[in-house]
Amino acid sequence: MTEFFDTHAHLDFPDFAGELPQFVERAKAAGITRLVSIGTDLESSARAVALAERFESVFAVAGWHPNDAVRAPSDFRAELRALAQHPKVVAIGETGLDYYRLPSANGGTAEQDQHVKARQAEAFQQQLEVAAETGLNCIIHTRGECFEETLAIMQPFAGRVRGVFHCFVGTPEQMRRVLAIGSLVSFTGIVTFKNAQSVRDSLAATPLDRLMLETDAPFLAPVPYRGKRCESAYVREIAEAVARLKNCSLDDLSAATCRTAREFFPKLK
Repeated sequence: MTEFFDTHAHLDFPDFAGELPQFVERAKAAGITRLVSIGTDLESSARAVALAERFESVFAVAGWHPNDAVRAPSDFRAELRALAQHPKVVAIGETGLDYYRLPSANGGTAEQDQHVKARQAEAFQQQLEVAAETGLNCIIHTRGECFEETLAIMQPFAGRVRGVFHCFVGTPEQMRRVLAIGSLVSFTGIVTFKNAQSVRDSLAATPLDRLMLETDAPFLAPVPYRGKRCESAYVREIAEAVARLKNCSLDDLSAATCRTAREFFPKLK
C-alpha cells in the first residue's frame, strides 16, 4: 500500500483516550506510517513525547498554541529547549498567531485584544528562538487577519527556521509568499469540502514538492466522514483527493510528500 504521513494530529487530546493502540493500527492499515502529535502547551507537549516513546510510528512536536498564549509563562524557553532535545521531538509548535477569537468578538475591549496579540507574539518569538537554537523547524498556526503579522515575526529567522503553515486555507498569492521565505504549506480534509473551492485553488497552485498532508485530528474529518471525529487513517482520503486535483498518481504524491516531510522534520526516521 502507498505510504503517507499524518504530519499534524493531536493524539494527546481526550478524544482518543483509551483507544490509541487501535487508532495507530487503523492508521497503519491505511498506509499511514508516520504520525506527528502536536503539543499545545508544555503539558500537552510532554504527553506528545510520552506517546512518541510508546508508539514507534508516533513523533512529537513541542510548543505552545497561540490560543493559550495568555496563560503561558513569561519565559518558557528553557522548558522548551529541554523537550526539543528528545530524539523523537521533530519540530517546535504549534505556534503563530490567531486573531479569529479575540476578546472583542465576545464583548471585550480593544485593550484586551492588544494584550492577547502581544502575548501571542511573545510566545511565537520565543518558539522561533528555540527552533533556531536547536536546528528544528516550526509548525505555524495562523487564523484570522494575521497573515502579515505572522510573516513579519518570522522574517528575521529566514534562513534559520522554516515553517509549515498548517491547515492552509490562504490564497495562492499567500501560498507563494510562504514558499518565498523557504516555508511550506500543509493541507487537511478541508480540500474535500464542497464549499472549499478557494482552498483547492491554492492546492492546485502549490508545487507538488512544497506541500505536506495532515488531518489536524480530531478536527476536520474529510468527506465522507465530515462532521465525525477525524483520525490519522483518513490521510488516505485526503491523499486521494489531492492526487485527483494535482492530476498525479498516489505513488508520485507519496514520494513527494514523504520526501518533503523527511526534509522538513530532520529527526523523522
